[in-house]
This record gives sequence, C-alpha cells and structure tokens, in this order.
Amino acid sequence: MKQKILFITGSINQTTQMQKIAAEMLDYDCWFSQIFIDFPPFQWLVDNTKLVSKTILSGQFKANSEKYCLENGLRMDYKAQLNHYDLVVYCSDLIIPDRMLQTKTLWVQEGMIDEYNTIGKVIKKLHLPPYLAIGTALNGASNICDVYCAASEGYKNRFARIGTDRHKIIVTGIPNFDNCEDFFTDNFPHENYVLVATTDNRETFKKEDRPAFIRHCVKIAAGRKLIFKLHPNEIFERAIAEIEEHSLIDTIILKEGNINPMIAHCDEFITQYSSAVYVGMALGKKVHSYFDIKDLKAQMPIQNGGKSAINIAQVCCDFLNFEGKKGDFMKAYKPKITEKEFNYD
Repeated sequence: MKQKILFITGSINQTTQMQKIAAEMLDYDCWFSQIFIDFPPFQWLVDNTKLVSKTILSGQFKANSEKYCLENGLRMDYKAQLNHYDLVVYCSDLIIPDRMLQTKTLWVQEGMIDEYNTIGKVIKKLHLPPYLAIGTALNGASNICDVYCAASEGYKNRFARIGTDRHKIIVTGIPNFDNCEDFFTDNFPHENYVLVATTDNRETFKKEDRPAFIRHCVKIAAGRKLIFKLHPNEIFERAIAEIEEHSLIDTIILKEGNINPMIAHCDEFITQYSSAVYVGMALGKKVHSYFDIKDLKAQMPIQNGGKSAINIAQVCCDFLNFEGKKGDFMKAYKPKITEKEFNYD
C-alpha cells in the first residue's frame, strides 16, 4: 500500500503551497485537512462563537480553503478521521494536536512571519502555548515538528534564534515565492499606478491608524493613480469607506484578484505587513513596508525558478523512507536543494 501523507491547509496561499508539494508526490497517497485543534474547550469556541472566525481555524479561511480543495479534486480528511498517516505536513506549528505528533511531521513556511514582539517574547519566556501570540510571530519557532523547511537562510537564522533547533531547519525555498520573475508574463489591465496591499491588522486584534496610512499612500503616489488591493480577511465595507474618504485622488479598490501580476506591472508598491513585499523586491520594484527593508532583504525567499515544491517533496520522500527513529533523521541528513543566485537590490 502507498504511504499516506496529510497536508494541513490554512489560507489560500498555504493551501496552494501544499497542493504544489503534493503534486510532486504522485507515488504517495495524499490527503488534505484544514488546520484543527483537539482541545474541546477551544473547539467549542470554533464551533459556537466568532472569536476565532478571523483565523485559519474557521471562517472564510476554512471555507475558501475547503472550496479550493473540492474544486481541484483534492481528497479531504478534516481532523484526520479517515486514515492513519505516515507523514503530516504542516503550514503552522502554532497548533498541533498531541496525537499528530505520534507520526512524522514536517513544517513548511508560508511566507512573511510577524514581528517577534513583546507578547511573543513573554509567551516564550513563560513557555505558554504559541498560538496565544495572536498572529504568526512564533510560527516556525516552536521546535515541535521533526523537520522545518524555510524560505531562506535569513529565516533559518530567525527561527533558530527564537527557538527551533538549527539542525532541524532546511532552506528549501517556498512555493508561491520562489519564481517571481514569472509574474511579468501575467496581464493586468492598468498601468502607471502605485499599488497598495492592506493587511488585516484590526481583524486580528492589532492596532492600526488606517486613515493615516491612506494619507501616507496618497503622499507617496504624488498624483499617480492608486490601486488598493484589500486583504481578504478585512471588513470590506469599512476599508472601502475609509479609502474613499481619505484618498481623494484617482483610486481603484479591489477586493479580489491575484496580487502578483498587479505587483509586476506597478510603478511602486506599498505594503504594511504583507508577504507580497517579497514579490515586489524580487521584481525590482521600489517597495515600502512597516518592516525594515534591510531585514527583509536578509530574509528574502530564495529564487530557484519554481523548484521549492520539488525540494520539499524530496525531503518528505527521504524522511518517509528513513527507517530509524524520526528524531534522528535530521542529525545527519544532507538534502539536495536547487537554488540559484538572485539580486534583490
């Protein structure tokens, strides 16, 4: 019988990354599940309240991910009820049920990680559950999975500095961010514009002065057309009303669409805390971010011509075929990784 792999999904970005990895593993029995938790009190919150509806555990994230899986013929086993698995591939190590740790586990970085702030530091100091950080600040730093696949050497250094054993981390690159040059081939029906990617700060309980941010974008645009691409987790009605009130120039507001071709064809790119800033950097755009640009360059996902899914799939195969104790796999493993030089300046 084929060995079984469960790919844990979350946002559409995380879900499509998992799909790309699974597509390289046709000799295995691949299944998919939205991220879940077994702790009954927390599950009650998921099922009966809206307190976590803006997280990847439920709400539109779960609905969109499961819709995508069904439309693309991906077999689903929510909460791993149907099968016993030989490997579980995670997009987040913030919430992993104890029963899933009985098998081999591998973590794949999704994109940008939130700033390691005071809340995250307190949680690490007190050894509290990492999901209490309310965001992704501790994603990749929980040291709970057997293998970690990172976007770059810069991110490997970050995860190791915060808490994950360095020998567990492999720089594989990550799907969706490893071949940005390809986005130039996609069409977008606008030109000579400044693109703005907003984030869901307020929906995920973070502070934000959105009117001030909009006015800052207007200043950067300096009379050029502004296009706002809203985060899918935002409250659209509020965001649109604020932009219309504070932009007062030629402005287009988009609620849907692939942001990558928008970035490829823009004159300048403004972000807050979006992973899309890496696409802009890779394409040579002038970018603005709440993160320090120097730090972003150090953490820039490697560009390998779209080989990251193959890299990660190879690690999965090697791990599945490893016959020793799962904790011993990374101690002497030497992965074969495809990478090429790229100038981020």
